[in-house]
Amino acid sequence: MSRTLCPSCQRPEKACICHFTTKIMNDIHVVVLQHPSEVSQVKGTIALLAKSLDSCQVLVGENFSGNEQLLQIFEQYHTLLLYPGEEAKALDEHLVLELQEQINTKPLCLVILDGTWKKAYRMYMMSKNLQQLPQVCLPENLANAGQYHIRKVAKKNALSSLEASCYALALLESENETKQVSPDQAGKYQPLLDKFHAFNHFHLSFRVNSINHTK
Repeated sequence: MSRTLCPSCQRPEKACICHFTTKIMNDIHVVVLQHPSEVSQVKGTIALLAKSLDSCQVLVGENFSGNEQLLQIFEQYHTLLLYPGEEAKALDEHLVLELQEQINTKPLCLVILDGTWKKAYRMYMMSKNLQQLPQVCLPENLANAGQYHIRKVAKKNALSSLEASCYALALLESENETKQVSPDQAGKYQPLLDKFHAFNHFHLSFRVNSINHTK
C-alpha cells in the first residue's frame, strides 16, 4: 500500500516539512548546487530553504562546468561562492560594504554547494567555472555556531546549508555596520533559523521513538 504524500513537499504526511517553512523575501538571489546524493536525503535542509526563500533555485549535479543555467546566472549577476577555501574572504563589515557598492552594476547572487565536505570539495574541483568565482566565508563566530544535530558532520558545530545561507544573506543584506549578525540575531532570517531548530527536534523525536520501541 502506497503512502500518502504531502502534495506540496512530496514527503510522507507524518514527515511533512511544510510547517517548518516561513516565507522570506530575500534581496539576494540564492543558487544551490546540490550533489545528487542529497536530493533524497530526508534530513537535508535545502528543501526547507528553497520553499522558504522567495528567490532561490536548486541545480543538481557534480560537474557544473558546462551547465547552461549556471552560465546564464553568471552573466546576469555578480556571483559569490560561499565556500571556505584558501582564497575565501570573511564577510566582515568592510567586505559587505564593498560588495554592496557593486550592486549598482549587477545584482548579487550567492552560490552554495550542498553536500558533505568531501562531496562539496569534489564538486568544486570538477567545476572549473566555480574556481573562478570570488569566494566568501562566514566569520568564525557564525561558522562555528552550527545546530545541525540530526546528521553526522566532519566538523564539530558545522553548519547546515540552510544555516550558512541564512547567516550569509543576513550579513550581505545588512544596511550598515550597526546591524550585527549573531547566532541568535539574524534579522529577517531568524524565523527560518528558529524553524530549522524545530526541524531538528522533529527528526530527533523519531530517533527517540525508535530507541523506545526497541527497549
